[in-house]
Amino acid sequence: MPEPSAPMAPLLSVVIVNWNTQALLADCIDAVAHEATSLDYDIWVVDNGSTDDSVAMLRRDFPHVHLIESKVNLGFAGANNLAMQHSAGRYLLLLNTDAIVRPGAIRALLEVAETSPRAGIVGAHLLNPDGTFQASHTRFPTLWQEFLILSTLGRRLYGDWYPSHAAEEAKGPQRVDYVEGACLLVRRAALEQVGGLDEGYFMYTEEVDWCRRMAAHGWEVWYAPAARVVHIGGASSVNRKTSREADLYRSRVRYFRTYHGGLQASLLKGMIVCFTGVKQIGHGVLRRLTGNRRGRQVVTVGDLLVALRNV
Repeated sequence: MPEPSAPMAPLLSVVIVNWNTQALLADCIDAVAHEATSLDYDIWVVDNGSTDDSVAMLRRDFPHVHLIESKVNLGFAGANNLAMQHSAGRYLLLLNTDAIVRPGAIRALLEVAETSPRAGIVGAHLLNPDGTFQASHTRFPTLWQEFLILSTLGRRLYGDWYPSHAAEEAKGPQRVDYVEGACLLVRRAALEQVGGLDEGYFMYTEEVDWCRRMAAHGWEVWYAPAARVVHIGGASSVNRKTSREADLYRSRVRYFRTYHGGLQASLLKGMIVCFTGVKQIGHGVLRRLTGNRRGRQVVTVGDLLVALRNV
């Protein structure tokens, strides 16, 4: 008797990383299920050591979802890599829990990938909850660009989306440097050649690094403006408040050390510390003058120096 053949891999494996965002996770999965009814797909969720009822909710309401439980928070890169290793889809859709795919979004991403055989990553057209455009694709970081961001001069001179581009819907699908990580379609063939996300980035900038490595291996990064995805933004990191700023800056310095060398990394570190000091003083004064009605808590220079010590 011949041995039974292995089941065919699905066209698409949807990968979602969750950390204490139970309600958003349910909405995210529901949106995928509604959108992908005629597609051959499966869903993988990595729970990053949540302390809410996310795992119980998944087992109760979404028994078809492949659940991977991690007792510790592996970070964005580590958790996504774990699910990508277990899944088998020809394409992988990496989706944040706070990202809701609009009708036609997944098909629009797949269409760009299918018509562009060297597309290793395809990114979506992100929207704020009110329907306005959210930064979706950007050029690779430079030291001058980082100065304009940290000083806020970039937004004052070039608009709120700086350093990102506008929606550019009229241009249609286009090649770009990198796309935002809230919704990424990844070709498995590219993943197998380039490798997964760099787990040295706990949070932030890992998609920039990945897109850069894709390009270095001859793969292309595309932006699909027809793939509309609502992204709430910062849903899980809001639970960590100011530490997310330290994570962002640490990742940025690490990226610069990798791709631009020690000198530029050190210069960036100095700029970050200086502008953080100014921001800390400014927000502190504003909070005192207004009884905490204005201004916000920011990462302190002391905490930032600790975070940046070994990067």
